[in-house]
Amino acid sequence: MTATIDSPYTERSMNPLTAVLLGDDHQREHGFWRRLIATEPFRRPDRPTHEQRLGLAYDRLRALNDALGNGPDGPGESIGNGPGGAARLAADPRALSALHEWLGPVDPALTTVAGIHYSLFLGSLLDHDGPGHRDLTDFLRLRRIGTFLCTEVAHGNDAAAIETTARYDRDRDGFVLHTPHAGAQKFMPNTSPAGGPKAGLVAARLLVDDTDQGVFLFLVPLTDAERALPGVRVRPLPARMGSPVDHCLTSFDHVFVERGALLTGNHGRIGDDGVFSSAIGNRRRRLLASIGRVTAGKISMSACAVGSARATLAVAVRYGGHRHVSGPRGTGTVPVIAHRSHHGPLVRATATVFAMSLLHRRALDRWETCGDQAGPEREEAERLVAVAKGWITWQARSVIVECRERCGAQALLENNGMSALLTGVEGAVTAEGDNLAIHAKAAAEMLLATDPARDAAPSAGEPGELADPRFLVGLLAALERIWFDRAGRRMGRVRHGDPLVRWNAASGPALRGVETHAHRQAAEAFTDAAAGLPPGRAREQLNRLQRLFALGRIANDSGELLAAGYLTPRQVQEIPDVMDELILELADGLPELVDSFALPAELLADWPIAGSDYIDAYDDPEAAWHQAGSRAAIRNERRES
Repeated sequence: MTATIDSPYTERSMNPLTAVLLGDDHQREHGFWRRLIATEPFRRPDRPTHEQRLGLAYDRLRALNDALGNGPDGPGESIGNGPGGAARLAADPRALSALHEWLGPVDPALTTVAGIHYSLFLGSLLDHDGPGHRDLTDFLRLRRIGTFLCTEVAHGNDAAAIETTARYDRDRDGFVLHTPHAGAQKFMPNTSPAGGPKAGLVAARLLVDDTDQGVFLFLVPLTDAERALPGVRVRPLPARMGSPVDHCLTSFDHVFVERGALLTGNHGRIGDDGVFSSAIGNRRRRLLASIGRVTAGKISMSACAVGSARATLAVAVRYGGHRHVSGPRGTGTVPVIAHRSHHGPLVRATATVFAMSLLHRRALDRWETCGDQAGPEREEAERLVAVAKGWITWQARSVIVECRERCGAQALLENNGMSALLTGVEGAVTAEGDNLAIHAKAAAEMLLATDPARDAAPSAGEPGELADPRFLVGLLAALERIWFDRAGRRMGRVRHGDPLVRWNAASGPALRGVETHAHRQAAEAFTDAAAGLPPGRAREQLNRLQRLFALGRIANDSGELLAAGYLTPRQVQEIPDVMDELILELADGLPELVDSFALPAELLADWPIAGSDYIDAYDDPEAAWHQAGSRAAIRNERRES
């Protein structure tokens, strides 16, 4: 299976909104991936069984790796504008994000195993050891596939509590990995021999002379091409809804690895003298340093959700345009999308998808700008990444469900693509930190921090217009303050001494504050993007989308804003009418808006309902209407003539 990319990425006719969604440098950043998914290995094949689709995911992983320039003939030049090799890809969060953005709609299983291999596995090795510290050739050429073993049956979001141990053995100068009980089995890593021999980075509690030094990563061989290695037990989990990945339970029975298996850094190492040292005294911070790649993973989950939502929306809009239904009496048929009940939800979904895309890029830009520096800015950037991941994946689920419903029973069929993305986004909701857990963490941090919306919120009673995008951003900031102020008051009414009771009192409004914070960040990104466009249709459309998006959130809490003096009674009454007018103004431009997603024609061609000839996918060559002289055939001939 070889991906042959013949020509560089060029725009057919440049849609200015494509640069808004993908960035000004989108040809370099996204061109390779856009061209890759248009090649034959990534077209939709007919492999109906779970085992066949799992095998396809790993076949595609190898085709991807070869296209990066790390095939069996050795590292080579990258193709076109490609990332230039597996090591370079693993070290580039922006390229990893683009990988997930484009592969996500094509094959969720491939996206999962590729993200684990390149980001969590190779990325962690490079982050800790640096280039040249150990020989990664087998992993770069995919002679061995990498995986990541952190969560356990009894420990998911509380990774600091994992119970797999790695005891330092002084006599052999290495570590003995052991799973002490059923709850400490590693949960859901892709550790079967499917796809080829595998090694994993295992998160385990480092014990040195019976002292718990915290959780570290260890490089451990797991399987050969046929079975688990001695001391490693791998058992398949029950089939997971959605994409076919070889999720397993994995345990260790006193497995020995050499001292070099420990991934070292300032957070900890064992010297030649057998003495443990660390520049970080706190065991929780050592864990965070060990699994730092999880932040890049959150960005990748957001990217995957954004790409999947774009693809389903583009298909739903196309299908709505060529699916005809009976019109008003005596008028013949009309496209189903002509009905407000049909195009209204799709216009709102379009505003949401633009918001998701812009928030994703804002979070990525801010996190990348911080680099490796520590301090408040880095913490805020990582918090925005976490908030964005939760909000974007939840929004993607809503958009995909809406698009599925607008396409009716057709979208329930696997060949039309949406069903796989609907179940795939559920994995993104949970991966790299369950959404509710990471939003709760962000809510607790923001509740105790300086007012995050202090500079953006207007003064109560300050006049503003619903047609002004910046006024709407200010309303979202005011709403954010309302929810966090309420959370603070609720917490203050509970006496000190029981932190859980205090948090439970505050968590409801604090979580709503986090949700509103995500909306505000997305609305601000909308406004900034529109300001960067020259006057014209694209800028007008973007402003309309921003207003529709912001008003949708404001409408839900208009009572709060009215009570606090930020909205007038008349404005509250006007919001539904303004939103309906915006939908009307945007509806005719829906095809143009989804065209800005720049989805390859080859991708859309693999989903029958995306084409006006979708009925041909169900044609029966042996049916009566194809029989010469049949009444059905005669009627067809007359219709064609």
